Amino acid sequence: MRRVGKLLAGIWLLSGALAAQAPIEGLQPVATMKELMVDVIHPASNSLLLAVNRGGPGDDKGWAEARRSAMTLAESGNLLIMRNRTAAWVADARLLTDVGTAAYRAAAAKDAKGLAALADRLDASCTTCHAQFRPNVFPAGR
Repeated sequence: MRRVGKLLAGIWLLSGALAAQAPIEGLQPVATMKELMVDVIHPASNSLLLAVNRGGPGDDKGWAEARRSAMTLAESGNLLIMRNRTAAWVADARLLTDVGTAAYRAAAAKDAKGLAALADRLDASCTTCHAQFRPNVFPAGR
């Protein structure tokens, strides 16, 4: 009986892993990858980095904008994963999700130093992915 239970548990775990790799049915992206990058991700990252370079948001409106930008970045990483589920792509997209989530938490706490500490990670999340998937953007030796 124990053996059957272990077998069923193993099948259940395996089915979950396989489901995680299956394409998401019914997903119908509206924007192209370029539009997602240019119209959503790039402005959100620029807004966040500009706030950091100015010493952090100065008022509640600025903090709200920082939270929105950070949330946009975190959720954009999830959107990127939905579009391509290869291991390298997912790993790079998770960098964006992770730093976006950390930035969201810092902005929600109105932590200017915490937000500033994430600037290099934010930059790295972009350049790491672009170096691999858009080498014309960051050519070798640059």
